Amino acid sequence: MNVSLPVMACFFVSAVAYAQVVAIKPTEKGLRIEVDGALFTEYVVKDTQRPYFYPVIGPNGVGVTREYPTPAGEKFDHVHHSSVWFGHDGVNGLNFWAFPPNSGRVEHTEFRDIHAEANRASFSAKARWTSAKGETVLSDERRFVIVALPDGARQIDLTFTFIASAGDVSFRETKEGAMGIRVAPSIAMPGHKYSADEGRGHILTSTGKRDTEAWGTRGNWVSYYGPDSSGGVVSITMMDHPLNLNHPTWWHVRDYGLFAANPFGKSDFEASREAQKQQATAVEKGVDKVSHTITSGASLTQRYRILIEKGEPAPTKIDRVFDAYSAAR
Repeated sequence: MNVSLPVMACFFVSAVAYAQVVAIKPTEKGLRIEVDGALFTEYVVKDTQRPYFYPVIGPNGVGVTREYPTPAGEKFDHVHHSSVWFGHDGVNGLNFWAFPPNSGRVEHTEFRDIHAEANRASFSAKARWTSAKGETVLSDERRFVIVALPDGARQIDLTFTFIASAGDVSFRETKEGAMGIRVAPSIAMPGHKYSADEGRGHILTSTGKRDTEAWGTRGNWVSYYGPDSSGGVVSITMMDHPLNLNHPTWWHVRDYGLFAANPFGKSDFEASREAQKQQATAVEKGVDKVSHTITSGASLTQRYRILIEKGEPAPTKIDRVFDAYSAAR
């Protein structure tokens, strides 16, 4: 695995022109992104099943995603929920979402085009998706753009291009995917089965669905919002770009703090409960229903925006941000 980094310079401009300055610094684990000298997030590529962003520091100066990896001595549900990540269960039959025995791995191979200037930073990376034996399943090229906005808001644009570099690639139809975030426990909803005394958050979709009724519905965006560990309310919004496969996407958003944009899960999200059981039984028997196939040599590009702000989500404002994002190509 090549994690060598080019010599970089962090570009700074007058504070009069920009209220905040973003910098990128190499670390032993990957890349550290700072805003005005303070940690915002780190892109972790070393000693991990797949690359991910952790921590993610919100506008109140504390983390807005759950701790990852699980701290020693702690018991967490869904230990594969790695803060901010992309994965899917059933890529050529391999699990790149959870980490059962013989699951797939996403191996970082290269950083490129690392740049930071004023209130904006960006970098590209390459990765190889492999079986437990190290056989290549597919490769990807990913691009991230981080922007520091007024009043402590942060924006991350994520673009993934999946390349069928080793033959056809099929994505199984399942709810277990794909562009995921696991919010901090206090931002999760109250009363859920994993930590009923912690969550004080709520969910809102672009179509007006709220809380548990949001699961499995389609929309341009979803916001998860609630108090962070400082007590200040924050909102975390994920947007699905109109150029994406099966836009508007289905949302795998749960009361316990998971929310994921999943273009591959129609059968689970829209089928009756009985049909879902039949699908689960078929999977157990090794009969997978394919949602999408990338033919050998072809590619699929998926784009997402994450917006982190103080306060509860303001739908009209988010719609304007989504419209501007939609116009970007």
